Amino acid sequence: MCLFTLLAIGPMVALGQTADWRNVGGTSFDAMLAAPATGPVDEVWYSPDGSVLYARTHSGSIFQTSDFEIWTPAPDVSGPAALTPVTNVRLPEAGARAVMVNGIQTRLYALARQLYRSDDDGTSWANLTGFKSMAVIGAGQRSVAVSQADPDRVVVANAYGVWRSTDGGLSWSGLNQFLPNLTIRRILATPSSAGGTRVEADVAGVLELPPGGSVWLRSAAPPLEDEAARIQSYSSQLNAEITAIGVSGDMVYAGSSAGRIWVSLDGGKQFRATDTPPATSGRVERIFFDGHVALAALSGKGPHVLRNAENMPFWDALDGNLPDAPARGVTADRASGAVYVATDKGIFWTTTELQSASGSAVTWTSLSDRLPVLPATDVRLDPAGVQLYAALEGYGIYATAAPHRLRNVRIVNAADFSTRAAAPGSLLSVTARVDSVRGGNLDYPVLAVLGDESQIQVPFGAVGPSVALALQIAGSTVRRDVAVQPVSPAILVGRDGAPMLWDADTGLALDVRNPAHSNGRIQIWLTGLGRVRPDWPTGLPAPMEKTPVVEAAVAAFLDGSPLQVTGAKLLPGYIGFYLIEVQLPAITNAGPSQLYVTADGHESNRVLMVIEP
Repeated sequence: MCLFTLLAIGPMVALGQTADWRNVGGTSFDAMLAAPATGPVDEVWYSPDGSVLYARTHSGSIFQTSDFEIWTPAPDVSGPAALTPVTNVRLPEAGARAVMVNGIQTRLYALARQLYRSDDDGTSWANLTGFKSMAVIGAGQRSVAVSQADPDRVVVANAYGVWRSTDGGLSWSGLNQFLPNLTIRRILATPSSAGGTRVEADVAGVLELPPGGSVWLRSAAPPLEDEAARIQSYSSQLNAEITAIGVSGDMVYAGSSAGRIWVSLDGGKQFRATDTPPATSGRVERIFFDGHVALAALSGKGPHVLRNAENMPFWDALDGNLPDAPARGVTADRASGAVYVATDKGIFWTTTELQSASGSAVTWTSLSDRLPVLPATDVRLDPAGVQLYAALEGYGIYATAAPHRLRNVRIVNAADFSTRAAAPGSLLSVTARVDSVRGGNLDYPVLAVLGDESQIQVPFGAVGPSVALALQIAGSTVRRDVAVQPVSPAILVGRDGAPMLWDADTGLALDVRNPAHSNGRIQIWLTGLGRVRPDWPTGLPAPMEKTPVVEAAVAAFLDGSPLQVTGAKLLPGYIGFYLIEVQLPAITNAGPSQLYVTADGHESNRVLMVIEP
């Protein structure tokens, strides 16, 4: 792995430029079935020669596949001939629907909780999907298709997607991994060292993509019952259908299906109405509130984005040139004045004064050039405010570098993108293309530039508690103060939230697919461990042999229990990276565990790792 691949914050996008989106997690989730599942599919059918399979999702979209893996839209395809119902037969389940496929009278199918087949006119039925009373492809079969080229090629549609058998139902595989049919209504959390991306999806409920994972999982986090209970309570209290709330401390904003918004200063005990623009109508879909600025996204025909700053008694509209389309989600970065909105016409962003009603015109820019042309259902920034996440109807989650960073040069820790203090020898990321950096009469080497993101190293000779940095950016000098302390440990985390942990024996990365093992040795990649012995030059890769060791007292903890640290040194061949090796004890409780490191008593970020006995 080279240094450039560790620049976890991706390329920037300037105002008016195209966003470089990437898909996050795909469109399927693990439902403990024969294969990953997706959203409900109502109908499946083959082309006459059996070479193409079609699927109509519950939302009405039609997709096709010829390789039974990659699906593409097929909007102009007419639906199949209706399955021929069969009556006057004994049904294998109460409420089952018996049908004849392709006009073949000698073989009947029955759609119910399971899928059944009869080869004797319904006298007896074989259960094709059952295993220990469970349906291996999920319950509730809605449609069945049989290839005219081969009667053993059977496809079923149900509430969990599309499933295929090539041996008449003896075994099943899923066709859902690349079927765009996972509708995510809300982004609940974005990746961090303490967890992955968490979303609320139709049918599937709350899903989570673990750091380093590739398939969504049912979330182990508490359900959204508390929020649902609050919405129900506020609806009764205000005699209105409350559809969205925004909470920070004791302040609560509550929006209704009619476009009205109330505010409470005592945790929801008492509310007062606020004034919205006269034309406001439609449902309040989402409220963003960070304790200072509140933004509301509305559907309907009135204004679609409203702003309220510092608990003012009124809201003002921020629509500007925003398309007249329902807004489903909104988020903001108060420091830069950036606002992002998810609409039925895609993702848009703007910058404006957020802490007061400025009255100035707002100009929105589309970020959807490289996204599927579909409604967006939500939008959210990551905790560091450097990555933007968006949910698209059926297509799951996409992420890109947040464009507002170009307007607000920031310096963050390169390990976890936090604003924790720097330490001698550590790495920093700058949200701009930097030519040179100098501070405290020392040069700070610029190690890598990727797009409009730069990475710099703090000299080993730097001293704090604060250093005024002069950054040369596009011929101008930008000054920023950076806190510096002798040690400031931080475990390196990828852009997907996966920590940089390695099996010391095999050299393989540890993640949800390759967990650590009891009694094993692991290596932790960090930055911020400070000075080393013997001294090492700033900006020079660490030697492969006789690597300098860390001066600070280093400890590691797993779920709060200390681990044996067998080594702490610079990472051979790298600049600004450190390597800690620890010995895992005999562990009987398998599953996710929390890992962190201390240096001279200073704690690192906490990351999750999966351990097997």
